[in-house]
Amino acid sequence: MTRSDDPVRSLTSPVGARDEPEIEEAFDRLMQEGDDRLNRPLLPLLAIGFLGGVDVGVGVLAYLVVRSETGNSLLGALAFTIGFVALLMARSELFTENFLVPVTAAVAGAGSVSKLLRLWVVTLFFNLVAGLAMAGMIVVALPSVQPVAREAGSHYAHLGVSWRSFFLAVLAGAVITLLTRMQHATDDLGVKIVPAILMSFVLVGAQLFHSVLDSILMFAGLFSGGVDYTWWNWLGALGWSAFGNLLGGLVLVTSVRLLRVPHRVAEERSNREDD
Repeated sequence: MTRSDDPVRSLTSPVGARDEPEIEEAFDRLMQEGDDRLNRPLLPLLAIGFLGGVDVGVGVLAYLVVRSETGNSLLGALAFTIGFVALLMARSELFTENFLVPVTAAVAGAGSVSKLLRLWVVTLFFNLVAGLAMAGMIVVALPSVQPVAREAGSHYAHLGVSWRSFFLAVLAGAVITLLTRMQHATDDLGVKIVPAILMSFVLVGAQLFHSVLDSILMFAGLFSGGVDYTWWNWLGALGWSAFGNLLGGLVLVTSVRLLRVPHRVAEERSNREDD
């Protein structure tokens, strides 16, 4: 009888001892993918970042149409989840999806801080470029969504610098980083779709402050015209939300997750130093 088949040992063993193999398997997945992301050539990197902005833009399109037609923001949030399903199945990336996987790999010695910053900057920039293009096309093609776009964009543009907006951004970073961790707990695509839907619904339904998503909504409002905020307001909101997203992802999720596998982090660093 193996240890896992022994009901007495299973009941008396610490929880960490029982789930350690699953945690280490997830760590191995994070390491492999993180290494790939950190060392990805520039052209594929910008392409994946651009496509990530397109995918979220599709989610924004669904959100604006459903909210415009129903007047219900929660139904709009449910419609938005198609954007994160697209991110998963098309294997594109958002800036905020890079707070767990590549950070884990970098901490374990698979890449440098400069490579991590390169990944963040390029991904965010091309997420926003694609989001800008999507927002422009949405409001021109579907003028009926412009009133909702103005309202949504104005909400995020006027959150300002406050504890409320800071914690909304921190929560957004934590939610997306937790989504990433949940998806790396399995290789089953069907299972991965579940957190993509649930966590993106939380993100939009709770109106959390997400740097890329909310930028696209602000772009849509600006392109619709007649809004009470400017491009400078958007830029300030972007900087503040990105800062909060970063802290939420790194402090609330990534750092704590790494504390569960310190021996594996040390092993990886040692192996790479030996190489």
